[in-house]
Amino acid sequence: MTAYPMHPGARPRPAAPPPALVVVAHGSRDPRALATALRLLERVRALRPGLPVRLGHIELNAPLLPDTLDGLAASGAGSAVLVPLLFGRGHHVTRDIPDAAAAAPLRTRVAAPLGAHPLLVDALHARLTEAGWQAPRDAGERSRSAVVLAAAGSRAHASRADTERIAALLAARLGVPVVPAYASAAAPTVPEAVRALAARGRDRVAVASCFTAPGRFAAECADAAPGAVSDPLGTHPALARLLLHRYDQALRAGTPVAGPAAVATA
Repeated sequence: MTAYPMHPGARPRPAAPPPALVVVAHGSRDPRALATALRLLERVRALRPGLPVRLGHIELNAPLLPDTLDGLAASGAGSAVLVPLLFGRGHHVTRDIPDAAAAAPLRTRVAAPLGAHPLLVDALHARLTEAGWQAPRDAGERSRSAVVLAAAGSRAHASRADTERIAALLAARLGVPVVPAYASAAAPTVPEAVRALAARGRDRVAVASCFTAPGRFAAECADAAPGAVSDPLGTHPALARLLLHRYDQALRAGTPVAGPAAVATA
């Protein structure tokens, strides 16, 4: 095809803005959760200048997700990618977020949750190290060591499977067993996991907090830790990079959809 020169005086058409990244947090009565989410969004913006980044909550905090989507549409945004600030495929990811996307007044796509990914393991490992975890020095210490991965919990089998995959990746990184445990809706609890490990002779146990921000579940799991316990992942740089990875992944999956949005595959 022949390329014709631009007419003198004509201005190039500006590139269309990228779809907005909407980080979808659960919401919490703990005010530290909202403050943490806002700081995390600032990290995302710093990594991708020019990308519209917004926050929406499923419950408990403003802005709620439908309000965020309405606001984007009112501002002239044409599309958005909803990235769950959640770890697994529980009810919020498989039903609540897609339902909000389908009802939104702009084109949307729902990304995969954070899930099992090396970037998430980077953040978990870093927080454990900050809490004082040290790799076993010898075979004897290794045989006594283990980590409990504390997560919120869900009745959904897929969500528990995602947590188990995260635990497996973290175990491969640390070189010791990592046992998933849950704050609600699933078993074992953190105390149950600790007791089961102790019965196997593993009394050098740390707890890795698989939570995005401080809150009731994170505090309860920390209280049950017999030794070192890591802080929630919060604003760790790897978490910001993972949100952008899920955003990019969803865009590569195809064009935005106007109807019910399908959750992107991990």
